[in-house]
Amino acid sequence: MTIIYLGGIALFLLEIERTILAMPSVSTEFDTIAAISTPPGEGGISIIRISGVNALKVASQIYRGKDLAKVASHTINYGHVVDPATDEEIDEVMVSVMRAPHTYTKEDVVEINCHGGIVATNRILQLILGLDARLAKPGEFTERAFLNGRIDLSQAEAVMDLIRAKTDQSMKVALDQLDGNLSHLIKNLRQDILDVLAQVEVNIDYPEYDDVETMTTRLLKEKAIEVKAKVNQLLATAKQGKVLRDGLATAIIGHPNVGKSSILNHLLHEDKAIVTDVAGTTRDVIEEYVNVQGVPLKLVDTAGIHETEDKVEKIGVDRSRKALQQADLVILVLDSSVPLRDEDRQLLDQTANMQRIVVLNKTDLPTKINLNELQKYASEAEIIKSSAVAPLGTKDLEDRIAKLFFAGSIENSSNNVMVTNARHIGLLQQTVTALDSVLDGIEAGMPVDLVQIDMTRAWDLLGEITGDSYQDELLDQLFSQFCLGK
Repeated sequence: MTIIYLGGIALFLLEIERTILAMPSVSTEFDTIAAISTPPGEGGISIIRISGVNALKVASQIYRGKDLAKVASHTINYGHVVDPATDEEIDEVMVSVMRAPHTYTKEDVVEINCHGGIVATNRILQLILGLDARLAKPGEFTERAFLNGRIDLSQAEAVMDLIRAKTDQSMKVALDQLDGNLSHLIKNLRQDILDVLAQVEVNIDYPEYDDVETMTTRLLKEKAIEVKAKVNQLLATAKQGKVLRDGLATAIIGHPNVGKSSILNHLLHEDKAIVTDVAGTTRDVIEEYVNVQGVPLKLVDTAGIHETEDKVEKIGVDRSRKALQQADLVILVLDSSVPLRDEDRQLLDQTANMQRIVVLNKTDLPTKINLNELQKYASEAEIIKSSAVAPLGTKDLEDRIAKLFFAGSIENSSNNVMVTNARHIGLLQQTVTALDSVLDGIEAGMPVDLVQIDMTRAWDLLGEITGDSYQDELLDQLFSQFCLGK
């Protein structure tokens, strides 16, 4: 659509056009989809979800019980699933009926609760797919919730964050985003920008004062500074938010037989890794998630890093070095009962500029490590004394991890709007760049209509977070990461 410049009204025409293009799709444009919404395998129940204009019709053809077309919405009904071709009874079920628009997808939704198990569940799904329904793509139910206007794009992404949450804190952050806390803030920022752009247009097209250029420039500058400050406040939460969402990649490294696996077991509160007195017991990386005071840690217990001619052990050492390069946090374990080795010094040098904690292990044995020499490589604040035998130091280690990444106040951090998504972080950073261009343009004395371009760019970038402006390729990429049936 080409817009002819008509002064101040042009911006509003553009907004109307974009609003129309972004209007929720009518659900009848979609065919009816179905998928298993519970994890595969044996369980108490399995749920097959059907959504679409023909959901009730499809379910009725395989259900024997009350007439689903006549039951009240949001009720669950007892009956049996039968094969319509042979009248063979397949399973005893409970069927939930939810009519549009008050459903997850804003379409008619039917959920069949059958006995958990692969055979019964798949048999019912095959019956459904043999009728007027097709298998849903990964994330297609949530995609329809977005396209039908029930949630915006940031809330849709929060659904997967909620499913993948590994701690109470990460779950709370996802719930806050699903409730629309981030969406409301972003939409308010966009409205602030839109208001000032409209005012600028009015000032330019209908000047009442001789100093209209100065007034307009000041208006743009003040709003750019205000919005930039709010965006930077959001970005300040990105580091903590990303940790809560994705977890900390934490590499436990050190020379063979210094107690790395014992520390892993103490943090996990279970004997996950094999612990022996034989050096080199761990020959490959072991990965486990653990909740440390609300911080999700992806713990990687590595093979001891040292020079070796053993081919198998060498592969493990190479993988340990790779884990070290990819780590957000390094737990470097040293044996206090022996003097510093050359390998220890190399690891201390290699991790000097990384987020790390140096664990001085085996303190139950006579100390032989030179503490004065050690403090040339690591500050006293980085060092924690530990004994895997006692055990000692585990609580200190957990406290230090929480302090490193949340300044010891994880509870308070999660009470505010927090940015956790890498896509959102990138768009917010681009928004700051666009606002900087606005300020630079004003400082350089550029014409107001050119400065407006960067301000409008900031407005567009914020819209990509909530999905007010998006490309189909983005939706395909995002929802393909969802699990089937969600």
